[in-house]
Amino acid sequence: MFITFEGIEGSGKTTQIELLIPVLQAKGYDCVLTREPGATEIGNKIRAILLDAAHTSMIPLTELLLYEADRTQHVHEVIKPALASKKVVVSDRFFDATTVYQGYARGFDLDLIQQIHHMVLGGLKPDLTLILDLPAHDGLERAWQRINSRSGGLPEDRFEKEALAFHEKVRQGYLTLASEEPQRFRLIDASRDEQTMHKEITDVVLELIGVKGQ
Repeated sequence: MFITFEGIEGSGKTTQIELLIPVLQAKGYDCVLTREPGATEIGNKIRAILLDAAHTSMIPLTELLLYEADRTQHVHEVIKPALASKKVVVSDRFFDATTVYQGYARGFDLDLIQQIHHMVLGGLKPDLTLILDLPAHDGLERAWQRINSRSGGLPEDRFEKEALAFHEKVRQGYLTLASEEPQRFRLIDASRDEQTMHKEITDVVLELIGVKGQ
């Protein structure tokens, strides 16, 4: 079983994943928690480049190719081996993020992005993608609160420094994907409190795992 979490900055993906994993483990599922970018040794170095706001000279094509390089390692080293071992893989972002951020928001040709995905993924697709949705302005406020409360380490705020219009395009991109592929996507109202979201997410995931017979 392969589950991914998506959403704009500050939508609460990481928190909800951290709440979900212990529930699955308590029910006896062997889980692998992973993320993009940065799930591998190579990917972690790519992540430092991608998310550092000091890299203002990075052009969109460089950004796109770095994400795909990270994903290639991620699929090869983490995801495919875990799925082959019948584990539940839960990833904080996956290829839909590139479709939305670099496609809908940056303006790259969507067909080109799909061609790259076909090469990188070889048909691999999540069984379930949860989109945590809320207005872009609210998400950015939450994201900056998180960033400002952090101490130490390199700042990972390159995307948070994008204009509000960019984040609104990201949100609309996710909503478009959800409408085009309703059998895979589930929209979660991320404006609610953490526990209410957690209950809905848990119900959706456990139901799907039961259906799939994981």
